[in-house]
Amino acid sequence: MKKSMHILLINGPNLHLLGKREPHIYGATTLTDIEGRLAKLAACHNIKLTAFQSNHEGEIVDKIGELGLLADEHSRFDGVIINPAAFTHTSVAIRDALAAADKPFIEVHLSNVHAREPFRTHSYFSDKAVGVICGLGDLGYDMALDWFIKHFNR
Repeated sequence: MKKSMHILLINGPNLHLLGKREPHIYGATTLTDIEGRLAKLAACHNIKLTAFQSNHEGEIVDKIGELGLLADEHSRFDGVIINPAAFTHTSVAIRDALAAADKPFIEVHLSNVHAREPFRTHSYFSDKAVGVICGLGDLGYDMALDWFIKHFNR
């Protein structure tokens, strides 16, 4: 029997405020809406989805380690969808945790970071990600999950 795949969905700082914080930039959909929608889609494809949001860099590093190198083979993740939010531009620690886990990840941003302030154009993740999706709102999460569904079924 084929092992069920496991995706870790990580959302960084302030994303728990989606739907309320600057909806003209980030949209009206809440993080709960996104997580619920992705969980249903993942379940339809026999994929376990673990959603995690934190405003604290160390907690994100710990979660990647907990379900990456430190996990047993039954709970270890097979891929990551990550919206690092502000940590995109600052976190070598999260980058290093993802590199240590050595699993494919997709970087997602709701807004087009390249059409915003200049400091938002640099990412510590993009060169290591299998893909980067930005500017397509919450649809970017669905696109990332769709890639994993296709990738796992090869």
